[in-house]
Amino acid sequence: MPALSRSLQAIVWGGLAMVALGVAAVYFLAPPPKPLPVYASVPPFSLSNQNGQIITDADWHGHVTVVDLIFSRCAGQCLLMSATMKQLQDQLPSSPPVSLVSLTCDPEYDTPAVLKKYGEKFGARDGVWSFLTGPKKTLHQLSVGGLKLVAQEKALAEQETSSDLFLHSTKLVLIDQQGRIRAYFDGDTTQCLPAVLAAIRQLARER
Repeated sequence: MPALSRSLQAIVWGGLAMVALGVAAVYFLAPPPKPLPVYASVPPFSLSNQNGQIITDADWHGHVTVVDLIFSRCAGQCLLMSATMKQLQDQLPSSPPVSLVSLTCDPEYDTPAVLKKYGEKFGARDGVWSFLTGPKKTLHQLSVGGLKLVAQEKALAEQETSSDLFLHSTKLVLIDQQGRIRAYFDGDTTQCLPAVLAAIRQLARER
């Protein structure tokens, strides 16, 4: 009986050793994820945040930035996107620093004060999640020309409700530490968050 017990123990411990070796092999031998593509660089811009502070493209350098396009009077997809950004804010790692930015496509209405109230509804934290407004031309050049997002004002005849003012992209744009566009995600659903967080970690490992 003791001999049988020793044989059984040897089998068990041998099996555990094989499992451990298999896990180690997967960890050390698995190929690293493919580098994220570089789509374009963010163009120069100067806009105001919800606190009335001037923000430029230089402020997006040195850390990862996630950007979306919304307007405060939107009663549909913008609310879903802002809910996604809120959950992303709550799940961000403490290091490396990551900035969240929401651009408005309705600057004539979305003043810094209006955007500040909008951000407060979603628990936006100063220093983490910014809302930018400014000249319509500058916002269009940044969102459409630079970030390759869709933003188009609807004609009055096309508006189904009083808040149905714009046709715009629901993508989240991932920007690296050098101000380059590296990925797009569907921002109107929180299902994108694991992929966004994984991409943020991947960019943090780049040098």
